[in-house]
Amino acid sequence: MNKTLSPERVRADVAELLDCAPADIAPEEDLVDLGLDSVRIMILVERWRAAGAATLEFPDLAEQPELAHWTALLTGGAA
Repeated sequence: MNKTLSPERVRADVAELLDCAPADIAPEEDLVDLGLDSVRIMILVERWRAAGAATLEFPDLAEQPELAHWTALLTGGAA
């Protein structure tokens, strides 16, 4: 979807909102179970849209709240 968003950036942005170290997030872990709520997901949507993921929508992230899925969606690669 976007080449300006790296896997490291995606992981770091999520970790920032979860108030944890990026390495503490397993790629397949449910981010909602870790404490990421809908408001924080919308913050990420807006942040990543501003970074170039113009077509990103809330359901793209909410339907499968896993770092690996989000990374693949945003960068076209793996977590």
